[in-house]
Amino acid sequence: MIQIRGLTKRYGEVLAVDDLSFDVEPGKVTGFLGPNGAGKSTTMRMVLGLDRPSAGQALVNGRPFASYAEPLREVGALLDPGSVHPGRTGRNHLRVAARTNGLPERRVEEVIEQVGLGSAARRRIKGYSLGMRQRLGIAAALLADPRVLLFDEPINGLDLDGVRWIRELLRRLADEGRTVLVSSHLMSEMQQTADRLVVIGRGRLIADATTEDLLAGLGRRQVRVRSSQPEPLLRRLREHGLTVQRLDADELQVEDSTAEEVGELAHVLRIPLHHLSDVAQSLEEAFIELTGDSVEYHGRSTESVEATTEVAP
Repeated sequence: MIQIRGLTKRYGEVLAVDDLSFDVEPGKVTGFLGPNGAGKSTTMRMVLGLDRPSAGQALVNGRPFASYAEPLREVGALLDPGSVHPGRTGRNHLRVAARTNGLPERRVEEVIEQVGLGSAARRRIKGYSLGMRQRLGIAAALLADPRVLLFDEPINGLDLDGVRWIRELLRRLADEGRTVLVSSHLMSEMQQTADRLVVIGRGRLIADATTEDLLAGLGRRQVRVRSSQPEPLLRRLREHGLTVQRLDADELQVEDSTAEEVGELAHVLRIPLHHLSDVAQSLEEAFIELTGDSVEYHGRSTESVEATTEVAP
């Protein structure tokens, strides 16, 4: 388990993490989300003792990470896949880590197979793609079979097969009872993988909830309904105070309602329905809604840029 209590980090005048508190529980994949510069990587570094907090504390299973005599056996982490010696082979990189931490040689071969490096383990790291470096970093994190794992953007650089693999790996690690904290900007992956979400912005906690509760509590409820009598249905729904949008010839979208409510109303009105469903909320939409005030740099559309750009005569 990871416990964050009042964690604060200042770099001069910059407040990177601001009185942050949350728990990462075992047996769950906890997604750690936030815009660029929100403080996610800094928080992870403080958990690992790489940065000293200005205030507060981060505990791993009730103790500071630095207090463990064999820390690699307690926590495995992937923060920067590029922070490896480029002249070594992948296998030698893992061998050095294993010998340094008193781990048997067989663990090197086991994690190489587990992450799918295969013959690439014999090649020098300088020739690795980003995806291969990610796999090597994950192998190093798993080397001592730790109970707590931290991954910072582990999906970057992976192809479709690799994304599916890391999704299954995270799920399996959590199902084994391990504590798993993973940050990512890929909202669709977090929606599929994470049991719980911790969202921060400008170093402060914005949300800490299960993925299901977070999606249910944000955004508008919407219903898609298709009928052979769209006009009478549209008119009667509006008469009942509902906001309805015409999507095509026979499909409507109803705001702030549920499929059950629309279905029961259509039944009372004796209007046949061919399709009726709640619109699933996306984590991307929820994330934008939550963090809109915490994004440091906002992009502008092409039209906006063109409208505000002066053209020299």
